[in-house]
Amino acid sequence: MLSPSPLGPGLGPGPGYGLGQGVVLHPAEPFTALAHGIGSQHDLPISPFYAFAGAFAALFVSFLALGLLWSTSRFRGEHSGLALPTALQRVADAPATRTTLRGLGLAAALVVLLYLLLGPDDPAHNPAPGAVYVLLWVGLVPASLLLGPVWRLLNPLRTLHRLLSRALHRPDAGRHPLPARLGLWPAAAGLFGFTWLELVSPYPASTTTLLIALAAYTTAQLLLAARYGERWFADGDAFEAYSALLARLSPLGRRSDGRLVLRNPFHGLDATPERPGLVATVCVLLGSTAYDGFSDNPSWINTLQTSPLGRTPTATLGLLGSVALVATLYCLCAAATRLVSGPHPGPLTAFAHSLVPIALGYLIAHYFSLLVVEGPRTVIMALGTDNAPEPAPPLGPGGLAALQVIAVVTGHVLGVVAAHDRSVRLFPPAKAVAGQLPLLTLMIIYTIGGLSLLLN
Repeated sequence: MLSPSPLGPGLGPGPGYGLGQGVVLHPAEPFTALAHGIGSQHDLPISPFYAFAGAFAALFVSFLALGLLWSTSRFRGEHSGLALPTALQRVADAPATRTTLRGLGLAAALVVLLYLLLGPDDPAHNPAPGAVYVLLWVGLVPASLLLGPVWRLLNPLRTLHRLLSRALHRPDAGRHPLPARLGLWPAAAGLFGFTWLELVSPYPASTTTLLIALAAYTTAQLLLAARYGERWFADGDAFEAYSALLARLSPLGRRSDGRLVLRNPFHGLDATPERPGLVATVCVLLGSTAYDGFSDNPSWINTLQTSPLGRTPTATLGLLGSVALVATLYCLCAAATRLVSGPHPGPLTAFAHSLVPIALGYLIAHYFSLLVVEGPRTVIMALGTDNAPEPAPPLGPGGLAALQVIAVVTGHVLGVVAAHDRSVRLFPPAKAVAGQLPLLTLMIIYTIGGLSLLLN
């Protein structure tokens, strides 16, 4: 079943590649069957039996091996890492380096704004939608994994806030303290809003839609930063929080003493702060990806077309329901863990970090082909060479299907490892392994759901 491209009817930016729900525009193209990722296709060249068998074997073997061989916590959060040369850190922290990166981020934002204002309202000839949905949203995944929380340095909203503060001669610290109870809730709300724009909005690639969304988001962020200071962006800007969360799995990080280090990514993951809204943020990432996966199912498309509420309200409820389902399953798992292992002051947030590699696995499986094909095409279009040859997908159908399954399964295995290390740290040895059974059950449920969307 082929679903409509959110770039508009028949307006996908390249053969067989689209953003959000729709991807297949030219079914005869050889690689269109695997264009988008999880749930968008139903004829992947891989056996469901072997995919599920391999996934379950990987989860059970890792769980048993950890229970037998891993009896004490090995991750040290921000207290570990091999310090990089002082000269390299000096360059990375130099004011000139940071000013250059801020300037690049602001310049890129201005270019996108000019294309939205002056370019055609046609995503096949305007690179702005690709810049937002591919280069920013998807490109932040590999950028943050390789380089750390890069959006903190590139964020044009931070730069605008600084420029406005200086122009108005106002202190950057803000006039009010940032309430601790807010945590990551603003970021979770922002991420939900962006995924709604991508997956539910009737015309997500329309220049008018994007201009209205960007203007509203920018205004809200700058007003809140004026109230709370620049520290607002770390948790209040959805993209900065998104980048920082993924960067927890980067081999580059900062030690507690401020040194730039090479580290085991698990140490960075272990250092994820247990804050309000963390569970909601990760569940939005997981739930929105799941919704995008089943949104092209014939029964759901029929529901959208026949619902008395209309397409957009029904799709909004579907997206909300998907996020709520992911969150409910995790909350039930946290409650079961507390019953098995004993009371804990923060049962919801204690294991929330273990969901981050799962979300990363889904993001890679879901968006890999979109990034490697539409990313270069967006850049080519922005450079004014729209008639250049289309970039060819780097993997064939079999290779891409294998990558998707491996990404999903690996994300869950890494989640099991992270949860086990936290469990043996928090609970007595006699209850540590038993307390992970609810978490293992959750991983299995998530795996079944993810692979079912991929291989349905």
